[in-house]
Amino acid sequence: MSSELQETSERSEVVLGIDVGGTGARAAIEPLAGAFGTSRDVVSGPAVKITAGGSTAPAVMAALIAQARDELEEHRPGARIAAVAIGATGIASLVTNPAASLAALSAAAGGAPVALAIDAVTAHLGALGGEAGAVVAVGTGTIALGTDLHGVWRRVGGWGHLYDDRGSGAWIGIEGLKAAIQHHDGIRADASALLSAAESRFGAAPTWPAQLYTRDDRGSVLAGFAADVAGLAALDDPAAARIMTDAGALVAQTLAAALDPALPRRAAGVGGVFAAGGAFTAAFTSEFARLAPDASLTVGAATPLDGAVRLARLLAAGQVPTGHPPFLWR
Repeated sequence: MSSELQETSERSEVVLGIDVGGTGARAAIEPLAGAFGTSRDVVSGPAVKITAGGSTAPAVMAALIAQARDELEEHRPGARIAAVAIGATGIASLVTNPAASLAALSAAAGGAPVALAIDAVTAHLGALGGEAGAVVAVGTGTIALGTDLHGVWRRVGGWGHLYDDRGSGAWIGIEGLKAAIQHHDGIRADASALLSAAESRFGAAPTWPAQLYTRDDRGSVLAGFAADVAGLAALDDPAAARIMTDAGALVAQTLAAALDPALPRRAAGVGGVFAAGGAFTAAFTSEFARLAPDASLTVGAATPLDGAVRLARLLAAGQVPTGHPPFLWR
């Protein structure tokens, strides 16, 4: 191939990074020859649902790849996908055999190599850029990962909103509903604003069980109410502020637990809940400083979608030689 043809071929190659979460999914298309984070196109997809058959993540991933290819055909005709990397919530816990999806996903991407990871891996790559340390990702759920991306892999949390995901969007929504129903029942008298917000979102309190217990996107719905709780906390509602303060402290505890002794004392927090700021972020930074006073901490430096693009670039460059189940498959 002549140098001119090779250059043209390289310009037409793109990488595809996909972030699949409990409140939505996104795919970023980025030219392989360009600098990281430049000329990026993003398409959106649905949130993951949890049914009796498990997670819908594989179907969401395949649909996003198809959307991305349609986007390429329209805006970058002739472009070829050089690599695909996906970070997905619940992929290790709620999908029976994640590796079984790889061949179909590769075929959907025109034969491109595919790396599939739990969302904590792509959050880590986004926040620390490949450096060793610990990262906590807080969205619908909460999961932390301490790793050097080679020999150390320490997961904390991410086990779902029924008994874990402490401090997450779903956890905040649940705590807000707990306070609201207790006010409704006369058990407490300080959560009238939370009750009003819950009734505005879900209707009369007696209808909540039928609405929430029967849904396969319950985590996402609960996380949606977290925005109302955070909004009330920003208005100095005491009950809501306590929930956000508790959430921040719990997330800090999860992150501190992921700081494996074999890793540098470097940590980061990412995810949509950090946008709440206020009581949540203040409690998070304060509690983390108490638990890990010798560790550095950054918040909101990058997103899991950035991490998925970074992983796709590494894969295209041949720098992801093997997988590390149950964290990374390729």
